Amino acid sequence: MQLKPFVDPLPLPPVLNASDGKVLQVSMKETEQKLHRDLPPTRVWTYGGCMPGPTIEVQSGKVARIDWRNDLPAKHFLPIDHHIHGAEKDKPEVRGIVHVHGARVQTDSDGYPDDWYVPGQSRLHMYPNKQDAAALWYHDHAMGINRLNIYAGLFGNLIIRDEHEQSLNLPHGEFEIPLTLSDRLLTQDAQLYYPVSGNSEAPWVSEVFGDAMLVNGALLPYLEVQPRRYRFRVLNAANARFFHLKLAGERPFQQIGSDQGLLSAPLTQKAVLIAPAERVDLVVDFSTMAGQHIALYNDALPIMQFRVGGGNVRDGSVVPAVLRDIPRMPESAATNQRLMTLDEYDDCVAEPMLMLLNGKRWHEPVTEKPVLGSTEIWSFVNLTDDTHPIHLHLVRFQILDRRRFDQGEWLASKTIRYTGAPEPPLPNEMGWKDIVQASPGVVTRIIVRFDGYVGKYVWHCHLLEHEANEMMRPFEVVPA
Repeated sequence: MQLKPFVDPLPLPPVLNASDGKVLQVSMKETEQKLHRDLPPTRVWTYGGCMPGPTIEVQSGKVARIDWRNDLPAKHFLPIDHHIHGAEKDKPEVRGIVHVHGARVQTDSDGYPDDWYVPGQSRLHMYPNKQDAAALWYHDHAMGINRLNIYAGLFGNLIIRDEHEQSLNLPHGEFEIPLTLSDRLLTQDAQLYYPVSGNSEAPWVSEVFGDAMLVNGALLPYLEVQPRRYRFRVLNAANARFFHLKLAGERPFQQIGSDQGLLSAPLTQKAVLIAPAERVDLVVDFSTMAGQHIALYNDALPIMQFRVGGGNVRDGSVVPAVLRDIPRMPESAATNQRLMTLDEYDDCVAEPMLMLLNGKRWHEPVTEKPVLGSTEIWSFVNLTDDTHPIHLHLVRFQILDRRRFDQGEWLASKTIRYTGAPEPPLPNEMGWKDIVQASPGVVTRIIVRFDGYVGKYVWHCHLLEHEANEMMRPFEVVPA
């Protein structure tokens, strides 16, 4: 069905403040939502009644308490693979646990995958917010089925504010807008379709790509803007799709931030590639585009339109030449180095493909036990054909470099023989990160300080189908 583009205004999720000392209650519930004017309503699962869920705002250094209540139905409407660890037939069909991605929190509020709870129950999480201003996001993390729960609609934005960022006079208020990107497959009657393998015993598929591109839960929306600067907090909430964004005519824009907040200085870009779970903070100056309609593209396909008004508009916002100080972490600060393999097995008897971290499954004993306050270098040795967005809970990190290596020699003798020089991170990867794109045939190195709290956390691939089927491992921060 060919849908008429740019007939629906861009939906803007409601904003909730969680820094006023009160407990904020957010409910997971099923609802129906129109994705386009010409489609019937689509059944979705939501936080707070909309997809994406409400944008939650918190203040750095102020504790936020959120009571996440599970009011979902008892039956799932997407196909569960009971062959996957954690989704066995003896588990309740509908389970949820909320993870605030990028938050530095104690383990009992982190959304550990095994800490799920069922409809009718709730969980109070505490977020100290002892971290810099950044655009984080929240989503389901229930073991074995989070790929389905997020696909159903369980995701939303969480913005941390701080005094430094607020002093910069960047575009704010009505001129700061979330753009949450996702893709879905829809049936003829506009219901969510999640593909299966064809094997009824093992319906899991390794990746899901949809042909319906959603921005804030809408298909091909438009946004009316004034001829002035706007700040867009862009999140890739897709299961597996990378978004390659550019404006029509390759008009330039500025990137001012990434996963864990501001970059040191703005970067002028004409395109940006965003992996699942990554965030980019963009400023677009529409002052020279008055009266024009400008499309935002993912590669060659438009996904939304900006309608720029006319007239003279006073714009008091600025984009400073210096955004914040980000000292680079020296390699000498690391007291431990770990080599971590990203593995793929496609000759398994019981499943079409299996991907593991370090050749280990989720339930095997913890092998990574960094000491609280210590700094480590993790090297991801990608032996697969995919780029994997690797996420560590609790911490932020810096990317050191990427370097090609001889995969054949590794498979033969488990030794690394580099075949190229180290490549530094891209300029827009030079800030603080919590996701790194680990490319195939490449060793990707990050340096990370394990600040925060002791306890069990997880690291995993953020391609959700990979993560749900064993490409996730626990790590444990231990006392000094």
